[in-house]
Amino acid sequence: MDTIFALATAQGKAGVSVIRISGARARDAGEAFCENLPVSHKAALRNLTDLQGTLIDQALVLTFEDRKSFTGEPVVEFHLHGSTAIVAWMMELLGGVVGLRLAEPGEFTRRALENGKLDLAQVEGLADLIDAETESQRKQAVRVLAGDLGRTAEIWRSDLIRAASLLEATIDFADEDVPIDVTPEVLVLLERSERAIIKEAEGVKTAERIRAGFEVAIIGAPNVGKSTLLNSIAGRDAAITSEYAGTTRDVIEVKLDLNGLPVTILDTAGLRETEDFVEKIGIDRALDRAEKADLRVFLKSTVEEQFPIEQRSGDIEMLGKADLFVDRTRRSVSGKTGEGVDHLVTAISKTLLDRSASAGIATRERHRQALLSSQKYLSAAKEGLDLGPDHYDLVAEDMRSAIRALNSLIGHVDVENLLDEIFSSFCLGK
Repeated sequence: MDTIFALATAQGKAGVSVIRISGARARDAGEAFCENLPVSHKAALRNLTDLQGTLIDQALVLTFEDRKSFTGEPVVEFHLHGSTAIVAWMMELLGGVVGLRLAEPGEFTRRALENGKLDLAQVEGLADLIDAETESQRKQAVRVLAGDLGRTAEIWRSDLIRAASLLEATIDFADEDVPIDVTPEVLVLLERSERAIIKEAEGVKTAERIRAGFEVAIIGAPNVGKSTLLNSIAGRDAAITSEYAGTTRDVIEVKLDLNGLPVTILDTAGLRETEDFVEKIGIDRALDRAEKADLRVFLKSTVEEQFPIEQRSGDIEMLGKADLFVDRTRRSVSGKTGEGVDHLVTAISKTLLDRSASAGIATRERHRQALLSSQKYLSAAKEGLDLGPDHYDLVAEDMRSAIRALNSLIGHVDVENLLDEIFSSFCLGK
């Protein structure tokens, strides 16, 4: 492979900027600018000079041996003072070294995958960790990056390999007396793996919401206090408010961190019959987003008020404009005075945290499809097992297909077409 280099920290002025070089010629490139490179896994302060001996910067220099670096290749890192001029000069000089080229987006991580330092699920976990904005996103991404999904898949894979080997031994000795019936053990292994795989697949949707963010829609009639409530929750004037009904025409979104969960609060157009063409578009959008939202807050003017949206488990009902009530209730809220807002936010947080508890370590739709594919083959294998020894060769093939599906989960097979898409989301220095 080519030896590649890139700025591994953010562009712009900073306290420290890191330039990473990876590949077979990394050490040669480092020695072109640093006379005495430190030994592997050691850091040392060194003067970096250009080919004419002119001082570029005094930098912390690190080196890593083949197979002991992030990429699995020899790596040299220059930790420079974060001056844009220093970084630009160093990058220009490296670009002039024969055999070096600028890395493509995600190429360092891609080499880590190709060199066996990470599996594909860990690569996706690393991408999620870089994008994490809340504590729940960070925790979830760290689990995947640490290899939890790969280790779990390996347990299932080992059980299925054991089951397949038992069955294939029976096939191989079909013409002889086999003293032990392996069917009960095979069935136990299949059922145990299938149950675990189904449970993991069921948790993907929730894990995806943690990764991408939950949506909570505030819905209600016009002028019931939805926009004022949104502003109160957000702590700023995110939506226009007025005493005139129908002020909100489009969906207003505010992103929040609620107890470590990423949540987007949606303020929607007031629900009513209208002849106004533009307002009707806003109402249609409100209904659509409310149907897709993870949680809805029904803001009512009276307890008996009904909406053209069926409530789901966990949805929250509140009476709006509590500041106008003579008799207060626990189920009322006022964005104007802040009364009941803390109670509402707590209720939203609790509901979403309870749902988050069902999240597994598989976090993407790709993971779910691989798990469901494996489960489908396991189900077919169990049915074939009931049909007796004449069908064992087909059962063994179903188990091999289930194993291949698990292998695709962590990137061992059938994922080449996904790699360009996955790595395109990475920044240049990663």
